[in-house]
Order: sequence, then C-alpha cells, then structure tokens
Amino acid sequence: MTKIDHIGIATKSIDSALPFWKALGFEASGGGIVEEQGVEVRYMQNMSDTRIELLEPTGSDTPVGRFIERRGEGIQQLAISVPDIEETIEKLSKMGVIMINSKPQIGHGGNRIAFVHPSSSGGVLIELVESP
Repeated sequence: MTKIDHIGIATKSIDSALPFWKALGFEASGGGIVEEQGVEVRYMQNMSDTRIELLEPTGSDTPVGRFIERRGEGIQQLAISVPDIEETIEKLSKMGVIMINSKPQIGHGGNRIAFVHPSSSGGVLIELVESP
C-alpha cells in the first residue's frame, strides 16, 4: 500500500512562503538542510496530516536551484510513500520506467529516497520515500 507522503514546492525563500501556508492552517513540523541535494527543507503539516515540503536551494547549481531558474517557483515533486524502495525500483525498472536513482539515497530525516524521471511519469518528478 502506498500513499502521498508530501508535495514538494520549490521556493526562493522558505521564510517568505511560510505566512501563506500558515494562513491555510499548516504548521511547521520539521526540516533542515540536506547537503547532498543542496536544499533546505521545511515541512508544513495540517490537522489532516497533509504535508507540504518547502524547498529552498542552497545555491543556483543545485537540482532545486536549476528547477527555479528554468520553471520558476512551484510544485517540484510529488512524493509517494512505499513499503520497500528496492522492490519498487526493481519493479518500475522492469516496466521500462527511467529512474534518476537506481539505488536508494538518504533524504531528510534518514528516509531512503529515489527519484523517477519525469519522462516516465507524465512530466511529474516522483520521489519514492521509504521511512526508517
């Protein structure tokens, strides 16, 4: 069984984005810097456990920095929670899905993550998330 783990939104400034999400009933629920991906993250969560991940690049030559440069601020990825990330990667690869990561990486909070290339998912960057 899978669920939407969070929706990642690229922003130039987390601090500037916070008031909007707070006005909609979201509260900060954690975050930090993920050095390997060159991004600062701040999770926003509401009473129904919907999570938004605000993503601020630590530099222009990072995946989120390049995303903002090309497309502007906005939805950068849809994260799907999976029970076994290796099994999911293998299953998708056998289907011909193009993976950005053929092996899991460590994301924020120690979660194991891997990305599906947007060309295989209708133009949407999909992040697979396996929580520890």
